[in-house]
Amino acid sequence: MRFLISVLLLGLLAWPWPVVHAARAVRPVKTTAVEVRAEEPPAEPSYPDIAANDEPTPRLNGPRVVGTTPGREFIYRLPVTGAAPLTCTVTNLPPGLTFDAATGVIRGRVEKEGTTPVAITVRNRYGTARATLRIVAGRNKLALTPPMGWNSWNVWGTQVSDEKVRAAAEALERTGLAACGYRYVCIDDGWQGRRTPEGVMQPNERFPDMKALGDWLHARGFLFGMYTSPGPFTCGRYLGSWRHEEADARLYASWGVDYLKHDWCSYEGIARQKTPEVLQQPYIVMRAALDKTDRDIVYAICQYGMGEVWTWARQPNIGGNLWRTTGDIEDTWQSVSEIGFRHSPLARFAGPGGWNDPDMLVLGVVGWGEKTRPTRLTPDEQITHMTLWALLAAPLILGCDLTRLDEFTRRLLTNPEVIGIDQDELGVPATRRDTAQDGTEVWARPLADGRLAVGLFNRSNDTQTVTANWRDLGLRGRCTVRDVWQRRDVGTFDQVFAALVPPHGARLLLLRPQPTAPRSPRRTATPPANQHGNGN
Repeated sequence: MRFLISVLLLGLLAWPWPVVHAARAVRPVKTTAVEVRAEEPPAEPSYPDIAANDEPTPRLNGPRVVGTTPGREFIYRLPVTGAAPLTCTVTNLPPGLTFDAATGVIRGRVEKEGTTPVAITVRNRYGTARATLRIVAGRNKLALTPPMGWNSWNVWGTQVSDEKVRAAAEALERTGLAACGYRYVCIDDGWQGRRTPEGVMQPNERFPDMKALGDWLHARGFLFGMYTSPGPFTCGRYLGSWRHEEADARLYASWGVDYLKHDWCSYEGIARQKTPEVLQQPYIVMRAALDKTDRDIVYAICQYGMGEVWTWARQPNIGGNLWRTTGDIEDTWQSVSEIGFRHSPLARFAGPGGWNDPDMLVLGVVGWGEKTRPTRLTPDEQITHMTLWALLAAPLILGCDLTRLDEFTRRLLTNPEVIGIDQDELGVPATRRDTAQDGTEVWARPLADGRLAVGLFNRSNDTQTVTANWRDLGLRGRCTVRDVWQRRDVGTFDQVFAALVPPHGARLLLLRPQPTAPRSPRRTATPPANQHGNGN
């Protein structure tokens, strides 16, 4: 009983998150402080109380490390935010790279292997921000943090076009997403036309000049993503790369492609048996083809988790930088929760250079090529979606119509602390630390600066108190707690933190252990045999 009372008191002290009401689907508020009459519902915002992320002070966002291969093209757009005008200064670039202050893009070709700490300073009339970006040059140094960007599939399906891709890139700039680190712009299925008699793939009429599109993206500091299949056809029944892998890899490199999604699809008809050798073979073939080009291309393996792909995708002869762990995601709570919460056992297989991929984010306006519509996820479910993907160190690939980005979705996607958790250079994905029969779960991942990112999840249909116990998190003593979505410090807590979480909702926290005060020297040479420390 004492423990129950303590947990309830801690839940009150933790400033519980307001229960969220989605438009046209209002839920009753549970409260013990005020009697709420049904005919007089309390006024509430149309979205949860999450930070706007529009502070005028300068800030460098995104990862603190990026990789490249010596001698190959390198493009990196500084993800900086703050009130305009911003002035960026970059010093100690490795030989072969230059910085264009007008565009904010570092580009060139690093001359030799090594790690270079690059000093970056961002100034405006409100202040100065300084940070260090490590540029790591060597073999197999791509995707040192999970890729961030946009893919056409979840909104346009096979109806993608040059015009829609350019509109998405322009929206990344206009909405501030590019300034937060979203830099890959990826064409999914539906771009292919026919092959020439020599076997060279030609884009269809919706893509008049693929190289010009790649050059246009690169000029703005974006990276260019492409899609194909190891089978004769793609999922949309366009031509795949079967028996044309080397020709296609050369073509992609000539277009300036920086990211390739290789989607299993019709290879199902070739792979009659699903032995490890058969499952790996098409990805080995394309890996060898990519290695013959003179271009860094992030390799995304898409075969839905068959044969426990996470156990072999990083083999040197495959070299996957990310690998789909499940089938396609849908914008439903069942799909998001079943996919996301299954990843705790897979955490040990991911890290810098290779990432578990639970599929793209289904936030904002989606449609898969048919009539577009807002995601079917409630606001709380969207917060859970983004929270869990960040904790899992998952690629943050958007799949929405960026030209119709609403304010709530923009806030979800631009929180610098959420992005910082996903892009943490330590690269250790979260694992489940506690679960209860009431549908609550606690997940956590360690960060490079010594803090612990913790997710409090409520998978049930009722508001629940979710409790994080230090013993489950590997912590002792007192920790400061910060609410990441509200971007405020909550306080300092000892051994436990509890908070109310709405149905299908989440709280995302940053915990920093406090230094333990030194003990006073003992007067006796040895302590009494029955004396024990109190863990503080």
